[in-house]
Amino acid sequence: MADEEKELDKGEDSQEPLKKGFPVKILIITLLALLVVGGGLAVWKMGVLAKPGGVTEVQDTGKEKPKQANKDIGPIHTLDTFIVNLIGQGRSYLKTRIELELDSEDAAIEINRRMPQLRDKILTTLSSKSFDDVSTLEGKYQLRAELIASLNQYLTTGKVTNLYFTDFIVQ
Repeated sequence: MADEEKELDKGEDSQEPLKKGFPVKILIITLLALLVVGGGLAVWKMGVLAKPGGVTEVQDTGKEKPKQANKDIGPIHTLDTFIVNLIGQGRSYLKTRIELELDSEDAAIEINRRMPQLRDKILTTLSSKSFDDVSTLEGKYQLRAELIASLNQYLTTGKVTNLYFTDFIVQ
């Protein structure tokens, strides 16, 4: 009987470390997983990771600010709607509305004085494009840069600093 009790005691002793070790391992793994997830969430919420497209820039102070927050927008001059036929196969056209951002009020006065020249330049530039030229985002950016450069050739007292397409329909 004493031998049976000794064997039972040995069996219980040999199983005790297994019972204690198993929950400890699970506890450690669970805590590590929570730390990794919590750390990732904290980094994401704090905005430490760079945002796509370079929306913000980090300065020496460590604070984030929008890229053009300190730049004031210049006077805006709204042009009439332009409808032009595009070159290429088929009958496709472009309908757009353009607004010009100017560097000064003097430029706005000169824009009004030179409106026939500027409209002509815009119309000829737009009608020289094909559907493929203006249907992509890159094509629109290139068209914007081309129009700004060509319009600034006519201006002497100011310049066009930016051009905004407020309507843009290609069909």
